[in-house]
Amino acid sequence: MTDATFPSGLDALPPRDVATKAEAVGETKAGMDAVTTFVLAVLAGAFIALGAVFSTTVAAGAAELPYGVARLLAGLVLVVVAGAELFTGNNLIVMAWASRRVSTVRLLRNWGIVYAGNLVGALGTAVLVLVSGQYDYGKGSVGATALSIGVAKTSLDPVEAVALGILCNALVCLAVWMAYSARSVTDKVLAVVPPITAFVAAGFEHSIANMYFLPYALLVKDT
Repeated sequence: MTDATFPSGLDALPPRDVATKAEAVGETKAGMDAVTTFVLAVLAGAFIALGAVFSTTVAAGAAELPYGVARLLAGLVLVVVAGAELFTGNNLIVMAWASRRVSTVRLLRNWGIVYAGNLVGALGTAVLVLVSGQYDYGKGSVGATALSIGVAKTSLDPVEAVALGILCNALVCLAVWMAYSARSVTDKVLAVVPPITAFVAAGFEHSIANMYFLPYALLVKDT
C-alpha cells in the first residue's frame, strides 16, 4: 500500500521529499571533482550570457512598448536558458551543509570554482558576441540597448543593488526548489518559467547575468 504522505506516479514531490532531494543534489555537486565542476560552470556562464544576448535583442525591439511589457518579453526569452553549474542555483547546497552532509570547506570550494567558471563563460561569450558584430543589428539599436543596460546597472546605489540581488536569488532558488519537485522535463519547464520570468520582468539583479551585461557594455562602448 502506498503511503499517502509520499505520492507516487507523476504527482509532484511533496515538500519533505524535495528537501531530501535538495540535500542529496547538494552533496553530489559538492563532491564533484574540480575540473568537471569548472567546465560545467563555464558552460552555465555561457548559457546565461546567451540568454542575456537574447534579452538585450528583444529589449532593443521593444522601445515603443510599455516598460512592464518590454521587461516581460525579455524575461520570457531569458528563461529558456539551461544552467549546468550556476552559482546562484548552487546556493541551495546550503541545504546539504545545514544537514551536515557537506562540510563548510566543500561548500565554499564549490561556490568558488563555480563562480570563477561562470565568470569565464560569461566573459568569453561577451567577447564572441562583440566579434560577431551583433551590436550593429537593428541599425545599431542592439548596441545602444546594451549600453543603456550597462549604464542603468552601474548607476544603482550599492544598497539598492544588493537588495535587488537578494530578491533575484530568492526567486532563482525558488525556481530550483520547484524544479526538484518535478518528475518530467515538462514539469521542470513549467516550474522554472514563472519565478525566473518574474525576476527579469521586475528588474532584479542576477549576478551571473551581470558578468555578461557589464563587460559587454564596456566592450561596445570602446568599439
